[in-house]
Amino acid sequence: MKQKILFALAAIALLLAFALGTLIYKSQQSEQSAQLAESNRANLVRMHSPTLGRADAPVEIVEFLDPACETCKAFYPVVKQMMAANPDRIRLVLRYAPFHTGSDQVVAILEAARKQGKLWPALEAILASQAAWAPNHRPQADLVWRHLEGLGLDLERVRIDMAAPEVARVIAQDLEDARVLNVTKTPEFFVNGRPLPSFGYEQLKKLVDEALASARR
Repeated sequence: MKQKILFALAAIALLLAFALGTLIYKSQQSEQSAQLAESNRANLVRMHSPTLGRADAPVEIVEFLDPACETCKAFYPVVKQMMAANPDRIRLVLRYAPFHTGSDQVVAILEAARKQGKLWPALEAILASQAAWAPNHRPQADLVWRHLEGLGLDLERVRIDMAAPEVARVIAQDLEDARVLNVTKTPEFFVNGRPLPSFGYEQLKKLVDEALASARR
């Protein structure tokens, strides 16, 4: 009988130790995640970064995007749907990561369109026509122009502005921040400073839902 009692007590002690260890591990993970989010902030958002949504939104999604990236094209409407489902609660910050050779010229077009207040319509038109100007994942900026017609852009002005030094500086800064943040593929997302643990829609949705729930507390 004593052996059974001792065995039961030992089993309970092991369970308690395991539960305590699990709590400590989760606490350490949460603390590390918070520290990582804080250290990321300096490189996540710059003064020049285009944004969509309220500046005081409790949830901030930072996306590193390459306009020639097929997955970026697929995920863009997903993020817009998340924003539509949570009005005024999510802000999107766009960062450029033109990893495909030639994508930097397309980004320059976007930045030039931004000078005319047309960045987001231009981005959507460029993503929608991606297959036409980036066949076989090879961006060709000269094929982009016809897909920008009808947006009310002064295309001659865009051609001039895309060569401006400040546009080159924006691209260079975004690429440097991508390097510091270890962004090696696109799209890459950060939610309130936290990177995705692994890439995927469910992972992104989970981080966004957690951030939304935290903001409601």
